[in-house]
Amino acid sequence: MSVLKLVIGDRMGKGQKVGAGAEAAGAEVTVIPGMAADMKLGDIMNQQEAQMGISFCGSGGAGAITAQTKYGYKCRYGMRSIEEGIAAINDGCVVLGFGFMDKEELGEKLVKAFIAKHGIGA
Repeated sequence: MSVLKLVIGDRMGKGQKVGAGAEAAGAEVTVIPGMAADMKLGDIMNQQEAQMGISFCGSGGAGAITAQTKYGYKCRYGMRSIEEGIAAINDGCVVLGFGFMDKEELGEKLVKAFIAKHGIGA
């Protein structure tokens, strides 16, 4: 069984807490370093052949929309809650765009939902 590969890009260079929660749930996580990391999300997902990406910025959209436009990853953006993220996963989205929400709980619950939906696991 394969391991879920997740890439996290945060406009302010954060995302470590979400990454810790995602790792606890069984994902292999890459947190893109540096400012404007959200804009590199699609590129890094493509390079690493990641199944899932999370983008954070003020609006929750820039990195997710860029990943969708450049690589065709189905995305949903402008989200502000864990429940919205889970609903997006259940609708088939693989790139999730949030406002700033660097919380372990977010990473853990999104990874669990993605694994349940797609049958990927550790």
